Amino acid sequence: GFLATRLPAATADEPVTTQRPNAPAAKSLIFVFLYGGPSHQDTFDMKPDAPIEFRGEFKPIRTNVPGIEICEHMPQLAQHADKFALVRSVTHTDITHGSGSYAALTGWPYPVPKTEPSPSPDDYPSHGSLVSHLRPTDRPVPQAVTLAYKGLATSSGKQVPGQNGGFLGPSLDPFVVTADPNDKQFDVESLALPAEIPLQRLRNRRTLLTELNKPRQQANEFGRLSGLYETAFRLLGDSATRKAFDLAQESPALRDRYGRHTSGQACLLARRLVESGVPVVTIYVRWGLPDIAPWDTHGNNFGRLKNTLLPHFDRSISALLEDLSQRGLLNQTLVACMGEMGRTPRINAKAGRDHWPDCYTAVLAGGGVKGGYIHGASDKLGAYPDSDPVTPGDLAATIFNQFGVDPATEIRDPTGRPHRISEGKPVRELFT
Repeated sequence: GFLATRLPAATADEPVTTQRPNAPAAKSLIFVFLYGGPSHQDTFDMKPDAPIEFRGEFKPIRTNVPGIEICEHMPQLAQHADKFALVRSVTHTDITHGSGSYAALTGWPYPVPKTEPSPSPDDYPSHGSLVSHLRPTDRPVPQAVTLAYKGLATSSGKQVPGQNGGFLGPSLDPFVVTADPNDKQFDVESLALPAEIPLQRLRNRRTLLTELNKPRQQANEFGRLSGLYETAFRLLGDSATRKAFDLAQESPALRDRYGRHTSGQACLLARRLVESGVPVVTIYVRWGLPDIAPWDTHGNNFGRLKNTLLPHFDRSISALLEDLSQRGLLNQTLVACMGEMGRTPRINAKAGRDHWPDCYTAVLAGGGVKGGYIHGASDKLGAYPDSDPVTPGDLAATIFNQFGVDPATEIRDPTGRPHRISEGKPVRELFT
């Protein structure tokens, strides 16, 4: 995949920073995207005093931080509330999965809201593509990795926009792993050399390619493609990179702690990847359900959450926070968990909740974000922000800020037009 990308325009290469960036607090980002839109009233923003048709059947439990309560079906996360912050006032107006996901993944509203579009070369880059572009690593690892077992797509089979490099070009697309990390035979074949090509032969090819491209390099025509070839050769020739994807290196006990399911092993793999130096890992897995958008609980909301979604999420994310903390990685690793929307305050006739982007909750941890903190509040039914509304653009600006990147930084599309990376404002109250 690294060798089969077209060269973007040279004008898209270099960012223009309008102000001096902040000192970075984060070196890596793990972005957990909960596609479909989790019910905030049944997870992190419960309304126990609301009428039954709004509050539902779950009860809140205390966490290890006084004054913070979450759903009873997340008992393990309740013991790690001191490590995460809740933003209970996220809001926008796009009610559909496709264009709503674009807003969540890029921080920008889709030009035609309330639609189910396909990816376009004119799209804004994803958070991951921008972070890896503006804060690249020089280690022999991918700049960004997406763990997307079965892919992030709509029920019609369309890929959801906002996952890739957008107008920065496909060289900023993440390295996508579609294999199930919970599979006993899990392997990332594209990082291994074919048996008929020994390492010395790869090195010889690298030398030959360098010689063939010298005239183009001298004419300044090789551009970023040279960097792509260099990255590909380093990945194929570096055993440490392949080891980062080898979950067999972990103890059975730790793998059990994360959960022997796709989401659990994806979170463990994400930890291994950031530990190896990958700047951005995005997780788009199905949390134990076969649905395209598993958190889209129009029907049987409480059964799906209680029996599958929340147990998987609780085990996986609590293990991730615990593991990062024990290894001394949490302070430098920003973990963000969010969907593209929340769910309706009133429960429908199918015991479900429908789309509701007007107010929902995002969870942030590590990377300089203070734990045991709640930012913003929803009203008594969880319908609208009651204080401190936060947009997807503000969350994007917060992520960039934690990497020491000024949200006013400009990048250029292939036509040379400048674009700010974000029009949002960092939520500075979240910072330690």
